[in-house]
Amino acid sequence: MRKVAVIGLGNIAIRHRRNLKQLFPESILYAMSASGRIPAEVVTDSDYVVASIDELIKPQIELVIVASPATFHAKHAVPLIEAGIPTLIEKPVTADVKDIALLREAIKKTQTPVTVGYCLRYLPSALKVKELLEQRLLGELYNIYIQTGQYLPDWRPNKNYRDSVSASKQLGGGALLELSHDLDYAQWLIGGCTIEHAILRSSEELALDVEDIADIMLRSDNGVVANIHLDFLQRSVQRNCSLIGSKGRLDWDLINNSVTFYSSLGSEIIYSQPEWDKNKMYLAMVEDFVAMIKGQPNQCVELYEAEKTIQLIETIKVKNKLES
Repeated sequence: MRKVAVIGLGNIAIRHRRNLKQLFPESILYAMSASGRIPAEVVTDSDYVVASIDELIKPQIELVIVASPATFHAKHAVPLIEAGIPTLIEKPVTADVKDIALLREAIKKTQTPVTVGYCLRYLPSALKVKELLEQRLLGELYNIYIQTGQYLPDWRPNKNYRDSVSASKQLGGGALLELSHDLDYAQWLIGGCTIEHAILRSSEELALDVEDIADIMLRSDNGVVANIHLDFLQRSVQRNCSLIGSKGRLDWDLINNSVTFYSSLGSEIIYSQPEWDKNKMYLAMVEDFVAMIKGQPNQCVELYEAEKTIQLIETIKVKNKLES
């Protein structure tokens, strides 16, 4: 890759710029803010800072990562896709289904390679869980329980949490969109789901205009019941998943990158690498996208998969209104 670009100047954009320079040290990297403003401060790991999408299209960028707020994703990505520039869009792919239709049309018209940044699928313990389910280690799968939580003010200690994308309805915040990784991997593991119940809450503690707690019950197309809890309130970071089947239970700890199997014979640690560098997920995701661009085998998350998650989130919000 000789010319690459990242749109957005937030924490995830900083990570992507650093990783692109690591993967392609000889490349020229273009950076752009979500608004197009030219920042006064130095933009690390960049060679040029541009003010518009046109300035990325003219030099024939070979790979671009859209890491702006979700409500800007379609605005930024569509002209790049129409120009034939391979585009990795950070999760969630958009903040609503309407914008997905614009992306879908652009991809259909140009066949430009596009992927969505659900990097947790590249976590080794995630791949192990997927493999064990395909091997039917659990036999008939009955239930999946997902719990994810982290205290929002601790996410970015150098910034007032009320000013973050996570806290802003206008920028696509709220627990459902910000923690959509868990809705994505749930469907990756058990297949497409329909919503049974949903309770969304906004606590007085954080005083946000978006939900900071979400409790959801889903049912997969083959009858697996998923209970999912997401929140911005837990003081100790939690991200885990339990899967219950006819032959036992798998406990997957995403923070500690471990998988434990419980059966009638006792417990067995199947995988445990707590010290594994989680930045490798992001590197693997970009390398996989390069494979996609070259027409090689890959496991990239395509638009239709990411669309299922956004459709599910919109349905959850409607269901919550009807039940509240």
